[in-house]
Amino acid sequence: MMDFANSEFFGPLTVDSCYYFLFMSVFFFVILLIVFFSEVFFLFKNFKTLNFRIFMNGLLLLFNIFIVYFVNRLLFTMCNKSLH
Repeated sequence: MMDFANSEFFGPLTVDSCYYFLFMSVFFFVILLIVFFSEVFFLFKNFKTLNFRIFMNGLLLLFNIFIVYFVNRLLFTMCNKSLH
């Protein structure tokens, strides 16, 4: 049974597997920048028709993307430290 648990499907991953989290961190950081600048542009363009609901939706979107970026960065760091 232990041979099955340590097999290629369930055994420990290599250092190369950590690059998935690095790629996801970079990807979501780029998305975060795009959303941030588009929200700032939207705020300046529609300042007179802006209401609290639209403003909060933009902030919550930025917060959610930041959390996804941060979690992937944290997982990359944990993965890297555990395999070295």
